[in-house]
This record gives sequence, C-alpha cells and structure tokens, in this order.
Amino acid sequence: MKTYTNPVYPYTRAADLSGAPRRWPVIVAGAGPVGLTAAIDLAQRGIDVLVLDDDNTVSVGSRAICWSKRALEILDRLGCGERLVKKGVEWNVGRIFFRDEQVFDFNLLPETGHRRPAFINLQQYWVEQFLVERLGELPHAELRWKNKVVGVTERGDDVTVKVSTPDGEYSVHADWLIVADGAKSPIRGMLVLEAEGQVFRDRFLIADIHMTSDFPTERWSWFDPPFHRNQSALLHRQADNVWRVDFQLGWEADPEEEKKPEHIMPRLKAMLGDTADFEIEWASVYTFQCRRMRSFRQGRSLFVGDAAHLVSPFGARGANSGIQDVDNLMWKLELVLKQRATLTLIDSYDVERTFAADENIRATTRSTDFITPKGKTSRIFRDAVLMLAKRHPFARRLVNAGRLSVPAVLRDSPLNTPDAANSEFEGAMIPGTPAVDAPVTGPRGDWLLAYLEGGFTLLAFGAVVPESNVAALARSPIPISVVQVGDRSTTGACVIEDPDGVLAARYDAKPGTCYLFRPDQHVCARWRAFDPARVRAALARVTGESAMVEREAA
Repeated sequence: MKTYTNPVYPYTRAADLSGAPRRWPVIVAGAGPVGLTAAIDLAQRGIDVLVLDDDNTVSVGSRAICWSKRALEILDRLGCGERLVKKGVEWNVGRIFFRDEQVFDFNLLPETGHRRPAFINLQQYWVEQFLVERLGELPHAELRWKNKVVGVTERGDDVTVKVSTPDGEYSVHADWLIVADGAKSPIRGMLVLEAEGQVFRDRFLIADIHMTSDFPTERWSWFDPPFHRNQSALLHRQADNVWRVDFQLGWEADPEEEKKPEHIMPRLKAMLGDTADFEIEWASVYTFQCRRMRSFRQGRSLFVGDAAHLVSPFGARGANSGIQDVDNLMWKLELVLKQRATLTLIDSYDVERTFAADENIRATTRSTDFITPKGKTSRIFRDAVLMLAKRHPFARRLVNAGRLSVPAVLRDSPLNTPDAANSEFEGAMIPGTPAVDAPVTGPRGDWLLAYLEGGFTLLAFGAVVPESNVAALARSPIPISVVQVGDRSTTGACVIEDPDGVLAARYDAKPGTCYLFRPDQHVCARWRAFDPARVRAALARVTGESAMVEREAA
C-alpha cells in the first residue's frame, strides 16, 4: 500500500516453554481491536493479562473504518481516544442519492456540546497499531506474537490454554479466558460451539483508493446510480487521502474476478469520472451474515466481538459493538477477580450484551433488506420510499442506508434500580442508559465523562452529599466517588460547574438530583434526593450482594 506499511512485531520465545506454566488472572485470545481494548482495560485496572495472537502484524487492508462517538468515549477512558481522533477524519453528515439526484441529507450530531463527533473514519490498521502501542505502555500486560491458541480445556475455576509457537508448544493457565479471535473463532470451534443466524445471498466489492479530491468529508450512499445501475454504492473518506468505495455486485458475481484491477478500474472511473486521479490500495469481495452465539459466557470462557456475534457491515455496528462488549465486561471481571462481587455479575454480561447484539442484528438485517431488496415488490417499495423522501420528511424515516451504530440502552438490565414512583424524571437518561457528555468546568477538564472514569460515581446536583458521606462512600469495599455539580461556593471532594446549564438539561436535574453511574458510565440508579441507604442498596443490586443477603436470610 502507498500510504501504510504494516509493522512486523518481534516474536519472543515464551518463558513457559522451558519452565513451569504461569497462571494468569486473564488471558485474551486475539489482538484485533476488541482483544486489544480488553487487554488495555484490564491492565489499567492493575490486572495482569496475557494476549496471544497467531500473527505478527496488524490487519491488512482498512477493514473496519467507522468508529462511533461511544467507542471513542470508551477509548478516551483507555488513554488512546485522542490519538485516533487526531489521525482520523471526523464526520457527522450523510447524503442519500437515488439514481441521478440527491434526495436528502442528515446530521448524526445536530446539537453542540459534545466532545466527540458522531463518527471518525480511520483504517483498522491504524487503530490496531495505536492500541498495540498503548498496551505496551502498561506494565500489567504482555503481548505474545506468533503464539497460536490450539487447545482450550476447562476444569473448575481453571482454564488451560495450549499454545503453538515457532519454538514448540506450551500450556498456560488462567482464571478467565477472553475469546476475541474473530468471526471464524477457532476457539469457538474447539469448544464445539455455534453461532446461529442468517447468511445473506449478496456480494459487495470494497476498495480503498488513494485519491486527492475535494469531495466533502461526508458519507455518500447511492441507490441505482447512473454509474452502477440497479445496485447500490457507498463513498467516504479515511485518513491519508484514502477513500473507501463499496459496490453491490449481486450473488452471482465471481469474487476472484471482481477483485482484479481490470474489473475494478472501470467501476471506479464510472463513479469518479475519467479525470479522477487515483490508485487502488486494497480490495476485497465479501458476503455477510447476522449471527450470534446463544450465550456469550461458556464457563470460564467469555466471548466478545465477532467471536460472539456477527452483523452485516451496514451501520458500522461490528467493531463498535465489540468495544462496547469489552466496556461492559472488564469492570465486572475486575470485581469478581477481587472477590467483591458474585458470579452473577459475569452472568449479567451475557444478559446485557446478547440483548445489544440482538438489537444490532435487527438493525443491520433491516438495513440489508432495504439496500439489497430480494424481490420485485421489495424493490418497488424501496424505490417509492426514496422518491418520496426528496419532498416528504415522513418518508426519510423509512430510508435505511445503514442505521448507524448507537449504544444499547439496557433498560431491562437486572443491575438497574427502578425509579421511585414519585421521582417524575423526564428525558432519555433512564437507568441502563450510557452517560451523555456535556461541557463542564472542573479540576479534571471540561467534559463530564472525564469525571465518570474507572469506578462507580455518584453525580449530585447541588451540595447535597455531606462531607461525612463523601468520605464513607470513598472508603467502602467498592468505592463510590462523589462529583457535585455546583458553583465556587460548593464544598466537596470534587466539584464541577455547569456554566451553560447543558448538563442539568440533559439529565433533567433539579437541586438534589443524584445519578449513580457504573464503571462503564451507564446509569444504574437515580433519585431526586440523596439517601445513603438507597445508594448502598443500588450498589448491592449491581454486585449481587443483595441477592446473597436474601438467600442467607431465607
């Protein structure tokens, strides 16, 4: 490729080959974006983690390119979000074209007061490289290249992982195994587990081209364009003047033939014009499917990302949802490893993230059905919607060029404390919702999410938490940090100001309102007044302590 040279990471002989096998709290299988994110999260929490990967470089070709606002916020917490944003291409606007005209455009982040854009475009190889570099900064992590997992055995609370290397095989032990080895997941096969779902009978050509162009930094989607009749196409910009182009080909297309430059070039020139100056960097032909495992927890093996669930690429819900899997799981694993929560907390990972996977599968299946109608009637309906969308807003809601990735609202999570009957909250920030950022002023920076990092946090509007309670919550076995929203006269361990009232508006806050956030920044409880007993009860509900107490009492 003209714009990127894959790094070659050194192979190092594992000490386990000549000594007693070490036991790790956690082993991560797979050094893709999801596995690396998991390892960084664990290492930041002070948990020793071993990462095993059978390759010695990052991904070849851009692959995943759209990284959502929520994924960036998670990566901010892990110390590498800013680097991705600086390298990537920010975008909020998309345009929809039908045949030879634009029918409408949309803005995915129409309001101000957010640190991160709706999306950035950045090639997966850059993301993986930055994550590898971040992991190398953390003393609790070890990454072993050219170490291929060839066997997994579980006995009680021990997972034994058999590893093949250029110097031979060895075994290593762990309390937990994070399976992040991708869509084909060899480990899933070793454990005789299946992912169930639907395979779509269509093919798409994706190509990365290097091109200097004045096309705006937007996402352009075409249906039945003049340059590619009866099919769909997509164009958007990445870093380093690399552009991603997608062409629908149909099920009968020959994948090997379509990847040849002599077939790609005429398509690109028809789209971009004969005068466009570009070079093909990488190309692939893919089919897609929507599938998931029945359960993401199999004993001590925890499946994340594509190993657990697969979605079609429309909507950028693959890698982004995998990063959210990790965000959901790692803090739970920390509490269980430190014996501060019961195993039911690990079970909640499966409950919450299978729900999110089903939501993503539904969304991408509907997108696929709209983009690639399978019958005459479906196509007539699709085309009628597109024609109406130019003049009628109601029809725009029916256009589905890939409903883009949004975080799941875990409204039915067993970890949530329901609102009190008389609380009368309005707005979207119900228990189970990920935190929405807002501009603030305070000692850790100018954005709310910087104050919700790492552990449980109580956000209190007004000086409503006495200093004695602030200290008691900080000293509890599972500490709760208190952040009070006030002005310069407010006292407390951490005080932030809401200069424009944006924070209060987004959280429907009145004086006395309190929100309890989980370590993954999801709301787990909220009240109109501070009550330390209710806070403790909400925390006990999350960790399983309340269930333990109830069983002992019975």
